[in-house]
Amino acid sequence: MHIITSPINSRAGTSASHQESNLTRQVMSSREIAELTDKRHANVKRDVIAMVQELKGDVLSFEHIYLDGQNRQQTEYLLDREHTDCLLTGYSAGLRMKVIRRWHELEGRVIGQFQIPASFSEALRLAAAQAEQNQQLQEVIHRQAPKVAAIQRLAGACGAICITDAAKQLQIRPTQLFDWLQQNRWIYRRGNSTRWVAMEPRIQSGLLIHKVTALRPDAETGVERAAFQPLVTPKGLTRLAELLQERV
Repeated sequence: MHIITSPINSRAGTSASHQESNLTRQVMSSREIAELTDKRHANVKRDVIAMVQELKGDVLSFEHIYLDGQNRQQTEYLLDREHTDCLLTGYSAGLRMKVIRRWHELEGRVIGQFQIPASFSEALRLAAAQAEQNQQLQEVIHRQAPKVAAIQRLAGACGAICITDAAKQLQIRPTQLFDWLQQNRWIYRRGNSTRWVAMEPRIQSGLLIHKVTALRPDAETGVERAAFQPLVTPKGLTRLAELLQERV
């Protein structure tokens, strides 16, 4: 179970509790759901993707990268209580009850984490601290507003572009962007091929598309051939700008 504490509805980082503000958001990982229901994690992830797509949501907003036992990057999904309940409607009553009991256990722990003022003066101090946090958040929003507006104008003014051009727009080196996209499961290579291919969830989310180029038929078999080049859509460019900005 994950407890996320943040000033806004941010994406999860780890299973630890982050003490950045007094607002707490609870989520459950697809890995924990798989453990509780004795299902393969790959099947639970498949169910999550299908559910979010049916709800017309953004799968990436639930995605989280973690390191497995061999220090390899893997994908899981972090669901709030509402989406967890929605996912479980397709599971048996026994499996649903296991997850529901786990949620109740978490909620019982979280109640004790809220700081209740013992006096009027303490309440004033807490209110002042919260006001200061709100002011800092407003200052961050104000500083980032021109950059966000520029990104939105850029995304709306152009069509899908190649990854090299996307790197120029994002003001980073192309090799750096290729490495980031591979590490975060946006693109990959098939076998020994040198060509990049877009990951299917990124295509389904409208972040990447494939440019298909017809090649000469195979000289020996005569079979038609085609080359695929991943292109970054305006939506994908905006999302990349947001994700890369979070790293700064």
